[in-house]
Amino acid sequence: MRAYLKSIMERDPAARHYLQILLTYPGVHAIFWYRIAHGLWKIRLKLLAEVIMQAVRFFTLIEIHPGASIGRRLFIDHGAGVVIGSTAVIGDDCMMFHGSTLGGTGHVHAKRHPTLGNRVLVGTGAKILGNITIGDDVKIGADTVVLHDIPAGATVVGEKSHILVR
Repeated sequence: MRAYLKSIMERDPAARHYLQILLTYPGVHAIFWYRIAHGLWKIRLKLLAEVIMQAVRFFTLIEIHPGASIGRRLFIDHGAGVVIGSTAVIGDDCMMFHGSTLGGTGHVHAKRHPTLGNRVLVGTGAKILGNITIGDDVKIGADTVVLHDIPAGATVVGEKSHILVR
């Protein structure tokens, strides 16, 4: 927990101390309860896991499916409107801003949500949709729509998500 809080202090200039983060950051609350719900999901207590995450959604406006796989130190900044789908995979040290979505594009019963590598930044309002892979150290700009794989180290912006930097 200390490493998680320290990582937030390093990434958020508004963070003043650990107690402030613990008490006032909805992304921290959502991830805390997600970890419990995900454990329940894995032992097939799926309904209980879903009910917990529904309560989290009500209180934080952050929707994380308990079946998603989230690495260490995900920082959801501001949080309202963030959606993480059931088959999404998120690497370590990623950051998501409010209104961003890791969503599906259809009713398939297989992997249908994105996979994010490590240290991926997802800007405000960005939509990453489908069974696609986002490489390590990618930056996705605000309101960008991503529908295809993005290689490591790229910066992606725009409605049709073109690569600016490789």
